[in-house]
Amino acid sequence: MILKAGIAPARDDPVVPLSVRVLAATSVAAAVIPGCAAQEPATMRPGDAAAAGRADCPVEPVDIVVTVGQWTDLVTTVAGACGHVTTIVGRSAADPHEFEPATSDAARFTDADLVVANGLGYDDWAEHVLDTMSPAPPVVDAGEVVGLHEGDNPHIWYGPRFLDQVADAVTAELRALSPGAADYLDARRAEWTARVEPIHAAVAAMRAGAAGRRFAATEPVFDHMADALGLVDRTPAGYAAATANEADPSPGDVYALGEELSTHAVDVLVFNSQTESTLADSARSRAVASSVPVVEVTETVPAGVDGFVAWQVGQLDSLAGALGLR
Repeated sequence: MILKAGIAPARDDPVVPLSVRVLAATSVAAAVIPGCAAQEPATMRPGDAAAAGRADCPVEPVDIVVTVGQWTDLVTTVAGACGHVTTIVGRSAADPHEFEPATSDAARFTDADLVVANGLGYDDWAEHVLDTMSPAPPVVDAGEVVGLHEGDNPHIWYGPRFLDQVADAVTAELRALSPGAADYLDARRAEWTARVEPIHAAVAAMRAGAAGRRFAATEPVFDHMADALGLVDRTPAGYAAATANEADPSPGDVYALGEELSTHAVDVLVFNSQTESTLADSARSRAVASSVPVVEVTETVPAGVDGFVAWQVGQLDSLAGALGLR
């Protein structure tokens, strides 16, 4: 639930180049990735794309609706000047799980040539809107694209390989809608590969030192990235399941997490700083008191961060410091 707007002792064999690579990636990402709009819905028009140095689209641009802002940078990059991109839930204090679309939001779906949704129940309000439409526009459901199912962790923008799969799916739909722009769209897809490379580079630099290290989390927001790094999740299963469903963990699960922290059964606590929760704050306090490093992550791109890639790389750099990898 989003209500408001990133260390284990150093290892004897730290990954020496990590600091240089991650910090360089952060600088590159901040320089080249445009930020999402601060208001919602956010719209990028072809003129904006051209101003960012993209070539003109060889065909008439299509209208694209993105349900949640975590996918906006990907879609605006692969569409380029061939897409008018509108994001329904952008950077805001709104909880994407509980968002209720206004009539004006529903109208944007009516006018869309393509919808890009997260799926996995994260934005099921969009599915409800689309179910009322006949015909409905084509939809790229990111959860379906990456092969997950209802009930699986919906925070799939944290999975590096998932980003590539969704970019491929969006590009394929755009090529079908605009066959005359196939070469242009292939070039835009290559541009996304270049832009997201700092994330892949940071993960590759960290993995050898991170694999097998243990973490607990106040919410399962970061779990797909943790999997990519080879981290071992020591969050009590009941605690993780409750927070994933926006419910309070049982007293026994709260106690179990506290014991994990106080006995140093984990190397780092991953803390979602966008959630106001007495239990989460208590877990953080226990970690600090037990000298367990705390790494802050967020569910959405926070204000003041220059785009998706800079956001992800910055959090990875914080984790690298927490694990003694730089």
